[in-house]
Amino acid sequence: MRAAETGSSIVVKVGGSLYDLPDLGPRLHRWLLSRETDSVLLVPGGGALADAVRELDATHGLGEETGHWLALRALTVAAHFLARLLPDCAVVSHPDRWRRGTIAVLDARAFAIADEGKPGALPRSWAVTSDSIAARAARVGGVRRLILLKSVTIPDNIDWPEAARRGWVDEFFPTAAVELEVRSVNFKEF
Repeated sequence: MRAAETGSSIVVKVGGSLYDLPDLGPRLHRWLLSRETDSVLLVPGGGALADAVRELDATHGLGEETGHWLALRALTVAAHFLARLLPDCAVVSHPDRWRRGTIAVLDARAFAIADEGKPGALPRSWAVTSDSIAARAARVGGVRRLILLKSVTIPDNIDWPEAARRGWVDEFFPTAAVELEVRSVNFKEF
């Protein structure tokens, strides 16, 4: 389930549950410098921003598809937030727009719009979160390695379907991450 960090490019999902770390910017910068690559595409989690959309859906019955697209708008805000925390980090609309040899942040909404209707595109539902979006971005971008920065430790002996059942990754992630080398890091312990 977990893979070593070798190779030239990685996709890194930054969990929204990490946004409350006062030193998130410097901590993320240090962690990125410790990687064996300078080709990193960050995918932001939604955190409290996406949770607010979930609450609006629960209160007003917006529906899964509408909630999905509103949550993606929250991920656009999160992308610009992450880019502000890291020096010389640009927001890109698609993995194809990411210049290898740089660190960039994916605007998940722009990517989802461009990916809509393509073979393997993600379902428009609450079963998909930034975990699956990061996996889809890795696959579309031709990157085999995905690292999930989370605020929970996922034991090495747990497979992705079980991790989804326990709520550590989204329900669709085991399907989205097929053929990827995925590693999870409890970033609150870094």
